Amino acid sequence: MTRRSHLLLLLCIPATAIGQQVPKATPPTIDVLAAVPPLRDLVARPTSDLAPVVERYTADQQSLARRYDANDSPAQRRRMRGFAASWRTRLREIDFERLNQEGRADYVLLDNLLKHQLTVLDRDDRKRGETASLLPFTDRLLSLQDTRRDLVAVDPAAAARALALVTRQVDSMRALFEAPNGGRTTGANVAAGSANATAPAPDSATRPRTPAPKVSRTVANRAAENIDQVRAIVGNWYHYYDGYDPQFTWWVKSPFARVDSALTRYARTLRERVVGIPPATLTANSARSGGGVGAGAGPANDGPIVGDPIGAEGLREDLEHEMIPYTPQELIAIAEREYAFSLSEVKKAARDMGLGDDWKAAMEKVKDTYVEPGKQPEMIRDLARQAEAFFNAHDWVTIPLLAREDWRMEMLSPERQKVSPFFLGGESILVSYPTADMTDEDKLMSLRGNNPHFSHATVFHELNPGHHLQGFMQARYNPHRRIFSTPFWNEGQSLYWEMFLWDHGFHATPEDRVGALFWRMHRSARIIFSLNFHLGKMTPDQAIQFLVDTVGFERANAEGEVRRSFNGSYSPLYQAGYMLGGLELRALHHELVDSGKMTDRVFHDAVLEGGAMPIAMVRARLARLPIAREGLAPWRFADQLPPPVPWGGR
Repeated sequence: MTRRSHLLLLLCIPATAIGQQVPKATPPTIDVLAAVPPLRDLVARPTSDLAPVVERYTADQQSLARRYDANDSPAQRRRMRGFAASWRTRLREIDFERLNQEGRADYVLLDNLLKHQLTVLDRDDRKRGETASLLPFTDRLLSLQDTRRDLVAVDPAAAARALALVTRQVDSMRALFEAPNGGRTTGANVAAGSANATAPAPDSATRPRTPAPKVSRTVANRAAENIDQVRAIVGNWYHYYDGYDPQFTWWVKSPFARVDSALTRYARTLRERVVGIPPATLTANSARSGGGVGAGAGPANDGPIVGDPIGAEGLREDLEHEMIPYTPQELIAIAEREYAFSLSEVKKAARDMGLGDDWKAAMEKVKDTYVEPGKQPEMIRDLARQAEAFFNAHDWVTIPLLAREDWRMEMLSPERQKVSPFFLGGESILVSYPTADMTDEDKLMSLRGNNPHFSHATVFHELNPGHHLQGFMQARYNPHRRIFSTPFWNEGQSLYWEMFLWDHGFHATPEDRVGALFWRMHRSARIIFSLNFHLGKMTPDQAIQFLVDTVGFERANAEGEVRRSFNGSYSPLYQAGYMLGGLELRALHHELVDSGKMTDRVFHDAVLEGGAMPIAMVRARLARLPIAREGLAPWRFADQLPPPVPWGGR
């Protein structure tokens, strides 16, 4: 049977699962007075002594980000490095011993952030060194925007000459890569490391051959992305003057068009000749983008997945920033133990479904329970209300009435679904489901990957008490701490709720248990494949196959997951932060709640109201541990983890 026939057959199957599992939702009744909290409770709430300092830092940083908008220009690099270093100097002038506990927490958090910013600037310098031979012209181009921001009057003739020079440099660099192996190329004597290199003379029969710089796919892909960014910045610079300054347009219009075209062609050459993106993919993307920024590049959701691993030292630096005293290898071992538990539980669920230990068959059966096209929003709504009703029946966490009322629902575009194959959430829940223009295969992948039982375990992850409630509370309690946002708090907290509801019997059927365990296995796998990728031990293609084999992913969804992980829009530890942050909170709950020191509601409310930060600092705040100027004592949270709860264990 073909995939198309399979899709048509499955669409004819009545989607009975949702009617059996989820009660039909009715609009919530809102008591408008009760939705406003007693304001006396908000008066004299304890605050951080350092909150005004953090607020000032945030405002100053935002001002500089607006002012120095030529990202990675020489001026921007100097200013941001000086900014972070100067703030660390001023911070040390504060009398740490006079601060209250919340102020000490903020002091350490701010110093930790500033230190990491300097570390990342150093890392960026190393990366810039790797692309220098490919991009000898970027500083010159970026300086144009810096000069504009300095309010220096433009010299149109000089600007035209600068653009013409860069065009010759870019064309010469491109020619090095386009020449056949062993062939003579123009631009053989380009001073690749100098932004002021002059244009080469034409090749002659006696000139020695100069090969193209030898770089990895990773470095070439990074260089091509840098070119796209530079094009956008130079375009902003040009359109500021164009038409408003007749002399500027007279001089610069043609040189700008030529340099823009040269940059576009060079980025395409790097992607095609070094990265290995098929020409057809590049052409299709150019057509979609209308020849704009990134034309011919192949967007993040097309072509091969490359990524940019940060290596063992980069992981060590980032883990230190997250206050996690484990090596990547130790964290992978923790993830493997968690995966082993989930695998044993999913086999139990498969047996309860009459499928023996064949958990992959159970996954396949669950995937085929999807609702028909057009019905997914209703299903998401009903699952959200079911989760809220479950929380209403227990005294676990405060979900304000307004937080139940104000969330909204939107649909993800087909393009975004290529990198986000499952729904997303926060202020709104963003639904991933097939659209009419998708291929039949993509439709089927999306239908199966977003079935009711998979969704049952994650709608509350995105809404209440997950990401939506997090954002709601962050806007109302300690909002100055949003600058310390970390996936170990944001994603870790939502993942923690998945484990918490598993422990408390939220998943009543074996099919719902399979859905919950799919995600739990997935989050273990994220730690394993993402850390191994950054250690250079797993390629993106191997990560895709790993998800298919060990979690039961649809291949297209696995590709979207891996592409999302490594396309540069997420920090290196982001995907590991889900389960690791959840385990940290689980260990902290065991330390403070299972011991009787706090109730569930007090604990969960305190985590939310304290604001975003590494979980080790959450622990220091809630347990009132000593906070030193130099930071916290290492917390080996895995030593305090309670054993995972098997189905029916509570």
